[in-house]
Order: sequence, then C-alpha cells, then structure tokens
Amino acid sequence: MTLPAVFDTYKESLDATLRSAFEGRDLGIYQMQRYHLGWIDAEGRPSNGQGKGLRPMMCLLACQAAGGDWRKALSSAAALELVHNFSLIHDDIQDGDIQRRHRDTVWHKWGLAQGINAGDSMRGLAALTLVKGANSSHSASQVRLAVEGLESASLEMIEGQFLDITYERDTSVTTEQYLDMIGRKTGALFGCSFYLGALFAGCDGETVDSWRRFGLDMGLVFQIRDDVLGVWGDEDRLGKPIASDIRRKKMCLPVVYALQSTQGADQDAMQEIYGSGDPANEEEVDAVLSVLRRIGAKDYCQGLAAEHKDSAMRRLDALNLAGEMDAQLRGLAAFFLEREH
Repeated sequence: MTLPAVFDTYKESLDATLRSAFEGRDLGIYQMQRYHLGWIDAEGRPSNGQGKGLRPMMCLLACQAAGGDWRKALSSAAALELVHNFSLIHDDIQDGDIQRRHRDTVWHKWGLAQGINAGDSMRGLAALTLVKGANSSHSASQVRLAVEGLESASLEMIEGQFLDITYERDTSVTTEQYLDMIGRKTGALFGCSFYLGALFAGCDGETVDSWRRFGLDMGLVFQIRDDVLGVWGDEDRLGKPIASDIRRKKMCLPVVYALQSTQGADQDAMQEIYGSGDPANEEEVDAVLSVLRRIGAKDYCQGLAAEHKDSAMRRLDALNLAGEMDAQLRGLAAFFLEREH
C-alpha cells in the first residue's frame, strides 16, 4: 500500500516553492533549517533526506479535489510544511532526541539555544510564506481566513504538545483525554491542510469546514496507527527498535488503554512500571507486551483507527467528489490505516 500517485505530480513544484522561501536568507540560522529539512548535510553539501511532506501534499490534493488549481495553494502548502518542521525541531528539544532520520537533530548539533532559535524563526518564515504567496493570487478575505486557519491550527498543535508532556507520567489519563490530545497535536494540522486546500479552491465556508473535519479524522487515523507501529512496528521499516514507545515509557494509546482497562496483577504491574521515570528494561518491556497481548490492545487501537477512517469516508461521501479525486483520497485513508512505516 502506497501514497496516492497524484502526490508525484506536486513534488517538484512544492519543493521549488519551499526553497524559494529561503532565497536571500544566508544567515547561519537558515542553514540549520536547510539541514533539518534534509537539503544539506552537516558540512553544507547538498543532500536528499526530506520527509514525506504529507501535510502540504494533502493541501494540494484537497485543492485539486475541490475543483481548484492546486498551484494556487502552493504557498499555503509550503507554509504547512514549515510549521510542521518547526514543531519537529522543538519536539526534538523537548523529548531530548539526538537523532532524526538517522542524523543529529538540530539542537544536538548546534546547541539548545540555537535549536530554539531555528524552530522559532522557521515558524515566522511559515507565516511570511503563506501571506506573500497568497496575496498574489487570492482575495484579501481568503488570505485573512487562511492566516486565521493556520494560526488556530498551530496553536492547537502546541496545546496538544503541552498535553502530551503533561500526560507523560500520568497513569490516570483516559482514552478520551488521549484522543483529545492527539486531535490537537496531530489532527489540527491535518485538518488545516485540507481546510487551506479547499479555501483556495474557492469553496464556501460550510464546505471548507467539512474538509477540515475530514482532515481531523484522517489525522486521528494516522496518529493511532503511529501508536500501533511504535509498539508492534517492524524495526527494519521504521528504523527504530521494536517496542520503542514502551522502552521510552511513552504514554501511547495501547498503554493508556491498558492502564484504563486492566485490573488486579496486570494493573499493578503497569502502574509500577509506568510510575517510574527510568527507561524500561527488557523484563519490563516483555511484561508490558504480555499485558497488551492479553487485553487485545493492538486490535482495540486498530479498530479505533478504523472507526475514524469510516467517519472520514462518510464526510467524503457528503462532499460528492469526482471519481478520480475521490479514489485518491480513499486510497490515502487506506494507506494511513494500514501503513507499515
């Protein structure tokens, strides 16, 4: 199962738009950002280590599917990618991660203070990219709505990160609280991707909001599957150890479900393991995996992801799209639900 073929149509134009945002910006802070984006290596030589670019691609797909010219959404797509990457730079700092995509993280290479500066300035660059590009091809009211939409989604994303950190050692977190958190941290920017695409396709307010809600459901499918992969994913495909989220004692959905639904000895074991801030040893990893297996946590999580996919498909039905674009979006949802990396 792969990403929609139409994404290949967008790649070259999106890359050019992203790179144009950095034209004339030669200060070292922008070299740090180019490095994070995978355009250069640590010595400043050209490199090719970019991420998937899901959020900007979804924005362009939404614009085309809604009947617009996807090229007119390129600036908003680039802005989404910059906002997402600003959050990754800061996430690496907050999580203490020293590697991303098999390379040193920005803060680990240049220091904590400069890592913060790199993330903050990328966030500012995102806003400028959106406004400068949109002003040339859209009305003032559309630009205002786009800025409001991106700022609101960014704020929600940061709220989600706040909650994620708050919940790190809280073994009383419920699945409802957890879903609200990932709806902010991941779902908000997914929703904004589809919102901006539909907005710049010229859709009315009600339709634009329907696209946003579709994107929120898609974000939940994506993140829940990410939680499944963080426990049961293939090491070779993911590039990180099996059960990596358990080793880090990350409060992921399978663990939240176990803490909420187990009793007796299993509950005691989970509370004891997750009540400590130390990384899990092999014995603890095995114990947690055993509990998750007994309660069917993997099937529970995958079933919940499927429910949100079904919700997204109902929203897609209501949008009544043309056949090819409808098929591309359904294929994307299927990929999110079953992806292995």
